[in-house]
Amino acid sequence: MEQFPHICSAPIKYKYANDSDADYKKTGKSSLKFQLINQREDFSFALFSGGLSDPKLVAVSNVISFANPKAPLYPRLSQGKSWNEMTVTWTSGYNVIEAVPFVEWGMKGESQSRSPAGTLTFHQNDMCAPPARTVGWRDPGFIHTSFLKDLWPSSVYAPQLTSFLREMMNEQCVPNTVFIFAFRYTYKLGHKLVDGSYVWSKSYSFKSSPYPGQDSLQRVVIFGDMGKAERDGSNEYSNYQPGSLNTTDQLIKDLKNIDIVFHIGDITYANGYISQWDQFTSQVERIASTVPYMIASGNHERDAPNSGSFYDGNDSGGECGVIAETMFYVPAENRAKFWYSTDYGMFHFCIADSEHDWREGSEQYKFIEKCLASADRRKQPWLIFVAHRVLGYSSSYWKDASFGEPMGRESLQGLWQKYKVDIAFFGHIHNYERTCPVYQGQCMHVGKSHYSGTVNGTIHVVVGGGGSHLSAFGPTQTSWSLYKDSDFGFVKLTAYNHSSLLFEYKKSSDGNVYDSFTISRDYRDVLACVHDGCEPTTLGS
Repeated sequence: MEQFPHICSAPIKYKYANDSDADYKKTGKSSLKFQLINQREDFSFALFSGGLSDPKLVAVSNVISFANPKAPLYPRLSQGKSWNEMTVTWTSGYNVIEAVPFVEWGMKGESQSRSPAGTLTFHQNDMCAPPARTVGWRDPGFIHTSFLKDLWPSSVYAPQLTSFLREMMNEQCVPNTVFIFAFRYTYKLGHKLVDGSYVWSKSYSFKSSPYPGQDSLQRVVIFGDMGKAERDGSNEYSNYQPGSLNTTDQLIKDLKNIDIVFHIGDITYANGYISQWDQFTSQVERIASTVPYMIASGNHERDAPNSGSFYDGNDSGGECGVIAETMFYVPAENRAKFWYSTDYGMFHFCIADSEHDWREGSEQYKFIEKCLASADRRKQPWLIFVAHRVLGYSSSYWKDASFGEPMGRESLQGLWQKYKVDIAFFGHIHNYERTCPVYQGQCMHVGKSHYSGTVNGTIHVVVGGGGSHLSAFGPTQTSWSLYKDSDFGFVKLTAYNHSSLLFEYKKSSDGNVYDSFTISRDYRDVLACVHDGCEPTTLGS
């Protein structure tokens, strides 16, 4: 394909003519259907003979144009740096010298206001290695981010409205019923052109986040390693994410029961072919435009030789983190260092960047300890650690006998134990695995489906089956592994209140639950002393 670099710069799709018409060999005629997404340029189709090994250009179609190729598209929400701030990031073809970007938004049914947006992009010389710097390069357009501030918490008790509704229901409801109301905001993306006219997106909506520590129903979805796939059935270059659409579609189907999503690394598998980022943001638009879509950095986003990543391979195809850091907003102090914390009601999340040094004494290690230590467990009892590579436990890591990333557990398990992390989530390995509450390779609590009281250890979960090709498990039967599944799936956490948490592993093929457990405890259980997790005490006379 390198004979035709102008074709390689656009999305590459392959279909074979006789796939759709059994009479093709007799008639010489056939028809194919492709689904195109707006990528700010015209499209043409090229017909080749000779297959991928010896391609020969036979014909090129007429040009296909979009009505407004520069239109604002693919909004993705993210938590801001405070609980009452939502960020909206989107892609367009408008530079700031052509049009001013903004978001028009407000509480549903009320007057709308406008918030300005910042504009970023990146260039070919920002890429670190081929193919991102060569045949994979494509202009990404412009990435805009707006900060919607001073949001009302998602669910509040409204006593006056409760009394009114009880009266309207004519005592048919239970007298002591408490009504909880969710604030839903509507928004649309806008660009004001230099001639004074406007270009608008369609309208979207989201529910604001709960106040940290707020006692209300809160539902979190976590998975890694999803990637993208073609809905029209065509093949694409380096197509190895067969479960991607199943995971996407299951989340869309259950979207009304999801409050926030964490995609914990290996986002698109673009691997240096820049156009794939448009395809991915289009694929997840219905999810990311409705609930915060939080990401973590993985090897396929960051790793490139001599780029400052902890690993010196080129799994990112030369992207070296530049694209992920620009296309998605995360509330990090420095987005080039992709570690951050975020709160969602009763949850406190510490998101690490496994592609930067996490070892004791490093800048990131200090962040991780500060993040874990900052959790107020009375208000936010559910403390969650997240990283892409398995810094904890995985039976798939049997070859080096470490059952996890080298040096990972050695550096971090003391922090997990000291600060009583409930669950540590990892991707990178393309399967599902759950451990017992474990510390130093030993199960610290009996039971598989329910934990109560003082748990004494951290449950480690590999949830890397979002869509990419699946990984096998090693032959060693590890004592701390409770459930394994080499299939596509995701995890859903449901916090009912400050003392009850439900964990569910669902398969992407049918959305059904295949593994689950519950945690029940009081605040005093979190304070209780555990092995290697207690502050020294003194006896006063």
